[in-house]
Amino acid sequence: MVLLQLDPFLNELTSMFERSNEKASLKSKVQRNKMATAGEAIEYRCLIRATDGKKTISTSVGAKDHQRFQASYATILKAHMTALKKRERKDKKKAAEGDKKEGAAKKPKRV
Repeated sequence: MVLLQLDPFLNELTSMFERSNEKASLKSKVQRNKMATAGEAIEYRCLIRATDGKKTISTSVGAKDHQRFQASYATILKAHMTALKKRERKDKKKAAEGDKKEGAAKKPKRV
């Protein structure tokens, strides 16, 4: 397993997505890791790992870098979610007309 800095990790993650395209899936694990020093405050870090089955990479993210890493990570994930189906949306006019027709059919006729 290779421990990388944030930017090289994101670059390698992108290339792993491109290599695995539709052949395989990537798995990632997130673990919390405390980096304690003698007498100083504990800095909480998050260990992030990704694998494509052949190669495993990891990085450690601190609290101050979390927002930037999360934004970059989300961008990479959104760019490589090509296997997801798009949501089918009804046309608003057609849906409104369908509701009106159903409402009229349910009302009883007066004699």
